[in-house]
Amino acid sequence: MPILSTVKQFQQKHFAFKESGLRALIFNEHTNGLAKSGAIVRIGRKVLIDEAKFFAWVESQNQGSAK
Repeated sequence: MPILSTVKQFQQKHFAFKESGLRALIFNEHTNGLAKSGAIVRIGRKVLIDEAKFFAWVESQNQGSAK
């Protein structure tokens, strides 16, 4: 079962991410690959973050520079 959090809940659990930064990532999800990862779940107007998929996306962003 996935762990889903609102943006505010996610930020409160993971201090490395600011709420404004998360919202910017979500706003640009179609250009930064976040939408393709499936990390953002929308139910009506509510935006939820699938934590496991979000961190997998973060790790994939680091793959290009880890050489």
